[in-house]
Amino acid sequence: MSKMGWGLRLMIGCGVMAGAVMAQAADRDAANYAGTKMCGICHKKAESGDQLGVWQKSPHAKAFETLGTPEAKEAAAKLGIDNPQASGKCLKCHSTAYNFTETLAATKIKPEEGVTCESCHGPGKNYMKKEIMQDQAKSIAAGLVHPATDSCTLCHNDQNPTWKADRYTKADGTTTGFDVDQAVKKIEHPNPSAKK
Repeated sequence: MSKMGWGLRLMIGCGVMAGAVMAQAADRDAANYAGTKMCGICHKKAESGDQLGVWQKSPHAKAFETLGTPEAKEAAAKLGIDNPQASGKCLKCHSTAYNFTETLAATKIKPEEGVTCESCHGPGKNYMKKEIMQDQAKSIAAGLVHPATDSCTLCHNDQNPTWKADRYTKADGTTTGFDVDQAVKKIEHPNPSAKK
């Protein structure tokens, strides 16, 4: 196949993937965000894995702060952005409050909270009740994103100004810009008391 043929296939494939990512983000109604305080009511107990505490120490919780670093300011300047902590172009991925858009969308979440539980797991208002959360099928039907890794590429993609296509080397020697298996290890927060 000619280089043009492969290039066209790649462009179409990327367009389809970008369309799927955008559709997935559009399904998340910002009015249904519950906020980390609500999530933390149940997910801060040591016996259930203290997911809130794990998140608070994670890069996701510090995503807004990251935009204040010299590296972020340098990357933003290349895009003509003076202050990444005030730019929707940056905050769409560095703050759940922007709900993957360039405008503030959620009122229960402050931009300074960074990437909260609901960026990955989906807005929790409709699935946060205990009787729903105890049934995975009901939780998913009510908006829980499962597996949560389905959310990763909404931000971890080649639209990111610091994207490096060869950032990770897989076990088979190939390289990729995002490796979900490596990423999950950095943010794991299992619930040891959950039913298997």
